[in-house]
Amino acid sequence: MDSTDTHTAAPASLWSGRGLVLLGIVLSAFNLRTAVTSLTPLLDTLGDTFGFGATMTGVFGMLPTAAFALFGVTTPALAHRMGLERTALLAMLLAMLGLLLRSAAGDTTALVAASLTALAGMGIGNIVLPPLVKRYFADRVGTVSTLYITVLQAGTILPALVAVPVMEAAGWRISLGLWAVFAAASAVPWCLVLWQERSKASPLARVHDAAVTVDDEAPELAAPRSAGRAWRSPVAWGMALMFGMTSLVTYSMFTWLPKLLVEAGGTPALGGTMVALFSALGLVASLTMPLIAVRMRNPFIVVVVCAGFYATAFAGLLLAPMAAPALWVALLGMGPSTFPLALTLINLRTRTPEGSAALSGFMQGVGYTLSCAGPLAFGLLHERTHGWTLPMAFLAACVGVLLVGGYLACRPRYLEDTWHA
Repeated sequence: MDSTDTHTAAPASLWSGRGLVLLGIVLSAFNLRTAVTSLTPLLDTLGDTFGFGATMTGVFGMLPTAAFALFGVTTPALAHRMGLERTALLAMLLAMLGLLLRSAAGDTTALVAASLTALAGMGIGNIVLPPLVKRYFADRVGTVSTLYITVLQAGTILPALVAVPVMEAAGWRISLGLWAVFAAASAVPWCLVLWQERSKASPLARVHDAAVTVDDEAPELAAPRSAGRAWRSPVAWGMALMFGMTSLVTYSMFTWLPKLLVEAGGTPALGGTMVALFSALGLVASLTMPLIAVRMRNPFIVVVVCAGFYATAFAGLLLAPMAAPALWVALLGMGPSTFPLALTLINLRTRTPEGSAALSGFMQGVGYTLSCAGPLAFGLLHERTHGWTLPMAFLAACVGVLLVGGYLACRPRYLEDTWHA
């Protein structure tokens, strides 16, 4: 069995009375990064169209982490009132609306506002998916975590890979707006879930009620009392540091890797392809990391190996970027294996859905807050020095902080046992 929940019975079929929820989780996961990687390969073109430069490019790079931070903090209270399933539906509707509005933007302000709307939905989705896994699949945490994190990575790769070709064939508005179709599709299972739950005789309602009974209270996202306790736990702070620094490096590279390669002599198409490769290597980690994590008492060695990947990639991109760009980006793409590790540890370092929700909200709220300034600071350092040495040194220092967070997060202990300390 791949769950740490001591109350859980023997594993049941993934589809036994909960297939719609699984479909909702998987489709929602696909939409959690489409607004990010569909935009970054087009920023040079959009800058020419709307007349913005490097500073605004850094702002666009900062928007995802800022939105994810804000909704990491506010989603627990929202979902405690609405319920997990309704909140998941709201997340996908906001993502769909924002993606549609962005494709119709007429100036930079409209582009920012629409991006924030889409990212708000994705930020809410970031928070609700782990507790939904804990509620409905406590007997299959490793399996379902692997599935949804893998699909999340696929939704990160594809937009980066097709953004430039679609723009060249049909224009940037189509390139940005087509992802709204996927967000709309992901809202359908949640509508059906909510419709089924209204019938107490339905299999899904029985699964839901059984989860509530096992955990003594409705396992929604944590009430403010429990969310507040997370601030006292070294587990929560370790998770926030590890997650935050991973996000800082990742979003800095999403934003600036294309420009770095273009300045080194590459083409815009190469930049988009390398962003896709960077994301694709995350897919490998998503397939393996949850299953590895549930079998390791202390997975800190994974964090150390990831730090080594980062260090080698930074050196290669700084000293000889065009000598072997695919190699440097491949190594760079293995560094964020700490992302699926952190998402899996949410459920491995908590005893209850309430604890999982509190840790998910704290880790992502604080983590994304810490990472907010990464793309902007990276860009400002580049603009000030007209080089990449200081920006890369900044990222290297952040990897050092990631190691500290990973040490605290990976120690075998539970959030609920430490938040009174």
